[in-house]
This record gives sequence, C-alpha cells and structure tokens, in this order.
Amino acid sequence: MQPSPEILIVDDDKAHRTMLTTLMGSWGYHLHTADDGDTAVAMVRKRPFDLIAMDVRMVRMSGIDALTQIKAINPAIPVVIMTAYGSVETAVAALKGGAYDYLTKPLDFDKLKITVQRAMEHARLSNENRQLKAQLQNQTPDRRMVGNSRAIQSLLEAINQIAPTDATVFIMGASGTGKELVASALHDSSPRRKGPFVAVNCAAITETLLESELFGHEKGAFTGADRRKEGCFVRADGGTLLLDEVSEMPLVMQAKLLRVLQEREVVRVGGEKVIPVDVRIITATNRDLNQMVDAKTFREDLFYRLNVVTLEVPPLKERSGDIPLLSQHFLNCFTLQYQKEIKGFSPAAMDALIQYPWPGNVRELMNAVESAVVLSQTEFVQQENLPENIQQASTISQAVPTTRLFKDGMTLESIEQQAISMALDAANGNKTEAARRLGITRKTLHNKLKKRSL
Repeated sequence: MQPSPEILIVDDDKAHRTMLTTLMGSWGYHLHTADDGDTAVAMVRKRPFDLIAMDVRMVRMSGIDALTQIKAINPAIPVVIMTAYGSVETAVAALKGGAYDYLTKPLDFDKLKITVQRAMEHARLSNENRQLKAQLQNQTPDRRMVGNSRAIQSLLEAINQIAPTDATVFIMGASGTGKELVASALHDSSPRRKGPFVAVNCAAITETLLESELFGHEKGAFTGADRRKEGCFVRADGGTLLLDEVSEMPLVMQAKLLRVLQEREVVRVGGEKVIPVDVRIITATNRDLNQMVDAKTFREDLFYRLNVVTLEVPPLKERSGDIPLLSQHFLNCFTLQYQKEIKGFSPAAMDALIQYPWPGNVRELMNAVESAVVLSQTEFVQQENLPENIQQASTISQAVPTTRLFKDGMTLESIEQQAISMALDAANGNKTEAARRLGITRKTLHNKLKKRSL
C-alpha cells in the first residue's frame, strides 16, 4: 500500500489551519501544520513534502518570502498560495516566485481539491522520473528508448524476443512515434549489431531515383551518373536495412523489391553483375497496408513477404505517463547541446506538457522541449517557455469549471472562445482577473477578444 502524500499547511490563523487539516485529511492526505512562514522554511529543511498550501500575510515571514526560500531549498515542491487579500500584484509575485497555483479566500473547496490532485500527480511523476533517471544516464543517447508505461514496456519485451531472430519485421505507428528508433533497437539487440544499420525513407526519394538508392547504379547508367554508386542493400550487407514509409513505394518498385527479397541478390541500375546480399529487412509505415492491398495500391504478395512479424508503436497519448521521463531526457540532451544550465520543469510547465494531446507524438514533444530550452532563462523551464499551442491547451483545461462541459464536436477555436467567455463570467467581466484565471496576460486576452469580437 502506497503511503499517503505529505502536505504542509502554513497559516497564522489557527481556525483556518484546523479547518484545512480536517478537510484535506478527509481526502486521504497526511497533514502537517506551521503557524508562520519561517516555521515552514525550517520544516522544509528537515523533510520533503509533496505539497505546501500557504497563506500570504503572516506575522513573522510572508508567504511570498517563505516561497522564495522554500524553492531555493527544494524547487520540486508544489506550493499553493492562499490569501484573503486577492490582488493581481500578489498573484504575479507568487507565480513568478514559482507557486504552483494561486487561490483566494474564502477557498473554493472543489478548485482546491482539483489543484491538490494535480499537484499530487506531478509529485508522483517527478518521483518516478528521479528513480529512472539514473538508468537513463548509462544508455546511448541517440538510440535510447525511454519509457516506463505498460505500452512501451510491452513493446520492449517484444523487441527483446524478436531481435535475436532474422525474421522480417513490419513496424506500424503514427508519424512521430519513433518507428526508426524501434528498428535501430531491433538491430542493436540482434546478432547483426556489429554490422551496419541503414535507413532509407521511401517517401523522400523520387520514383526515378529510388531504384538507384536501393540497388545502386553503374557509371553512365543515366544522366548525371558520373560514377558507380552502391545501393542501400549493398551498404547494409551483414546488417539491417530499414525501409521507412514503404507504403509510398510505387508498384513498379514493389515488384523489384519482391524479387530482391526472394532471391537475396541485387543488380545495379545499368549493370549486369548479380550481387548477393545478406540483409535483415525491417519496414515501417504510418498507413494501413491492408486497406492499400484491398485498393490494389500495394502488392499483396509483397505485403505477406514483409509482414512476418508486426510491431505497433503506441502514440504518445496512450503512454502519457512517459511524458515527464521523455521531457527530462530531451531536456538533458538539449541542455548539453546548447550548453545551458537547466535542471528541470516547473510544476505548471510539466502540467501543460502532460495535458497536451500531442498529435505529433514524441517528435513534437522533442521539438517543444528543444524550443523551451532555447527560450528558457531560468534554472527551470516555465510554462511561458513552451510553444503557444501547448500553453493554450493547458489554459483551456484549467480555466473551465468542472460543472460545465464542452459539447462534442467543438473546434479548438470555439472551445477557446467558450473558455474565455466562462472566465469573463467567473470574473464578473473583470478582464484582468479573467486573464489571471486563463493563465495569460491581459494584453493577450485583449487581442483574443478583439480578434473574435466577443
């Protein structure tokens, strides 16, 4: 049984401390209390907490000052600031100081509960990330499969089972899921690992050049062929050849590929010499080859030749628990590449990454982290360092009350418009407060209102 998360309540109002202790204790958390900011700082020095809920105005040390010292001791602790003296200046100071969220008294218990739950999830994922980080340090950075989800672990088990064989492997998966990474993992774990690993993207090469790229050509075979060239099959001899996006291969080339797979030999374009090749074939695509076979756009005999063993790479939305680990892995890579001192992600930034649906999968996540590393000027990547579409997705999910739901089939633009309307309603028309609830600047809100003429 997992231990209850540890929460520290900091408030100089004894009655409010007691009320929160009773309330949050009923939610299953283990509560500790401090009567002032300096006491909280001293307690953080002695033990870790999963979350701190802290008042702003206290007698000896304010919540903002305590927040600064707590973040210096342990920046990973999510801190929720509470105050009866709500002001934009206090909110900005708290969020700039690294607060996880900002709540005004009297507290909305539903919002408090949701905020705490999100913080607990962040703490759990961060702890999991720390446990696995040491494992990642010893792996090769360019061919590393990162993940601890059930989906990725099942894929790794399948790779370990298939790799020692010489079976032809067909890899399915959406764009950006890491199909080439799976192929290289198969090669690295196979008896062929000392041989070459060659990958060719069939969709990126014109039909006239694809045959030359695969099989090679003799000097003078066509205009521009000023010297002999060895094709991918010969370059991969003794190793593994990945035919990525094989679904884009023209039917004429499919017939020639089938002959090579059957005979295990190639002939250069413009040549006559038969060259035997010893190559393990792996193919990958993001399309449904069964449908293409039915539509007569992919040869059925080639499909069955390639589809000996099938592996399916899950999209990132089906392994969202891996996002913190993947994000930290990419952060480590890019901080080294750009020579920057960045330790991790703020709780708000990590929440935004987890909530985003990632239509571009792992490749999109990698690009987002690279962009954030380039833009970040602090030790921790902030939410505003992330691409705007990721910030907007997080803003929408956080701004909408749980009692009101969006209708099925709404576009992202209409969802954003409704989220803005809800925020304005909740703020009684106060644009500054609505912007705070949405997690954007007042200027950004003004621009969105002007654009949509709300």
